[in-house]
Amino acid sequence: MQKLAPGIYYMPKESVFGQTPPNEELLVRRFLKDDRFLVTSPNSYNSLGVGTTQLYNKRIVYNHKRHGEFKLGNRNFSFRKKPHFPKKATLEFLLVDLVNNLDTLAEDQAYVLKNALMKASTMDTGKLKQSVSAYGSVKTKKLLEPLILNNERPHHAL
Repeated sequence: MQKLAPGIYYMPKESVFGQTPPNEELLVRRFLKDDRFLVTSPNSYNSLGVGTTQLYNKRIVYNHKRHGEFKLGNRNFSFRKKPHFPKKATLEFLLVDLVNNLDTLAEDQAYVLKNALMKASTMDTGKLKQSVSAYGSVKTKKLLEPLILNNERPHHAL
């Protein structure tokens, strides 16, 4: 039996590759004593195709209870207490989260932002508007709301 954190223990299972690590979702659920959280990573931004290519050894846990850096087992988690976050990370949420956290990325931030704004203009306007409203910082709202308004206006053919 291994102690992963105060009050959290794990009995590893054996596989052909050695001991299996604990399930991340279960580990976070036990640590928070709550199932209202979202585990994500800056690596998730790579799925947007906006120029993020770095691989980060970092897990971010949006939740309603804890804030700070915690090591659970051999993994580092950054717990961020937020009033609102989705149950699952949608592309619209990831884009908003990317812009919210742009200053923490190792990539060329101006290049990533330019690509993120172009990506935003191709996304479902209603879903993006909802994500910006619910999860966007003041800075993110200032950057994305003009794009949303522009996409909502009917475009007339000449």
